[in-house]
Amino acid sequence: MSFEEYAALARQLSAQHRAREQHAAAESARRRDLHAAVDYLQQRLTAQGQRLDQLGRAIGVDQPPPAAGPGTPGETAAWPGPPSGAGAPTAPSAGLPFAAGAPTVPGTGDGEPAGAPGRAGVGAYPQLPAGEARRALPTAVSPAGGGVPAQRAASADPAVELELARRMADEADRHGQQAELLAQRPALLPTWSPLARAVAVYAGCGAAAGVLVLILVLASGVGLVDGFTLGAWICAGLPAVAFFGGYLVLGRWGRPAMVAGTPPRYLPLGFLICFLVVPMAYCAYLLMVRGLR
Repeated sequence: MSFEEYAALARQLSAQHRAREQHAAAESARRRDLHAAVDYLQQRLTAQGQRLDQLGRAIGVDQPPPAAGPGTPGETAAWPGPPSGAGAPTAPSAGLPFAAGAPTVPGTGDGEPAGAPGRAGVGAYPQLPAGEARRALPTAVSPAGGGVPAQRAASADPAVELELARRMADEADRHGQQAELLAQRPALLPTWSPLARAVAVYAGCGAAAGVLVLILVLASGVGLVDGFTLGAWICAGLPAVAFFGGYLVLGRWGRPAMVAGTPPRYLPLGFLICFLVVPMAYCAYLLMVRGLR
């Protein structure tokens, strides 16, 4: 070998060595990136799980108990296959025609059990010619399906699987944000502002009290309620009932499932509305009666 050939071979080996080193460095960097992506996704999934637990507790959903695995107490699902004690037949013991615990069959007098297949005149199976019998006998197959070659699973690309997992995590974040926005809205008039909701609730309770005022006025006209009782209910009783009714409605249905602190109920505004609506309803009734006369 000449010096030029030796130098060319050395350069080729050096280039191959550098290529292997570059490939190893690239593979190491790829593995580091994959591990970093896996750690990041693990952190995201952990945070999502904690947030879902908070949302579940906020809406009153209990966590399901963990499912019992194979071999754990309380397992009710049966494994496929024959039950215990009914497996493959054991070999006959010495001096006994069958193993202990195996079911015995009455014999025919020839030392063989009755109903044994393959004997003429027994009747367990019909006697077939040799060729047909050979075709009719099933082929022994192992319980694990050894006669059928198992299909080898295709190797998945870790980068593709991580990208799919990242997209699913993004979709879960989007749905989680929507759930949080819905959880921050109350069940009563969810699109209204707190002030408008409070005004509507107190006004509705005051209107209901105004209907009761009209009923009391009619009862007073027929002599069922005296004037002092009517005045007390109009000036104090029904407005107070309407105010506390609106306060309780806002506390029960006007509070979001997830809220930091207590939402405002606007007590002075509610007191003013209730103690104005009820007397105004009575005055409106009087004006309507006078107008009809």
